[in-house]
Parts: sequence; C-alpha cells; structure tokens
Amino acid sequence: MNDSRAQQRLGRFLTIADAAEQLNVSANQVYQLVRSGELPAIKVGTSGQWRIETAMLEAYIDTQYEEVRRHNLWNQAEFANVIEFDGPGRPD
Repeated sequence: MNDSRAQQRLGRFLTIADAAEQLNVSANQVYQLVRSGELPAIKVGTSGQWRIETAMLEAYIDTQYEEVRRHNLWNQAEFANVIEFDGPGRPD
C-alpha cells in the first residue's frame, strides 16, 4: 500500500494505537511521547482520548531524522582532526 492510500485509510487524525503501528513501537511509547509534548496531540471528547494529526506525526519523524543527521555530522567533525598512527609511541 502506498503512503497516500494509507493516509486516506487512516484519515487526518490517528489514535495512539495507529501512531504506534506507523512507528512500529508500543502504544505506551507513543503515549509517553505525547505526554512529554515531544509528539503534539489533542484530547477529544469527554473521555479525553488522544488524537495525533497525521501531519504532526510526519513532522515528528522528519525531526527525528534531522536530529540523527546533525548528530552524525557533529561526530564526524569531532573526529576529523584525530591523527591515526600504527605502532607504539607517539605520531610524528
């Protein structure tokens, strides 16, 4: 199933379980992301069920990829000036 069909099937808003399925994590992990504010969501109805807008989930995923990319670039820059040498003693 392509992404547009999946989005049409799920609609604009996702339940905690739907978001967990999309991320391939547990519902409890998504709930913790929502409770911490890391993943924006709204409470709907008198029972206060959480709903996550599909666009917000996509933005969260994009942000996570960007964070990993920046972390990797930082690690590469940190070790760019490290001198490697073989054998005992100090490099020249």
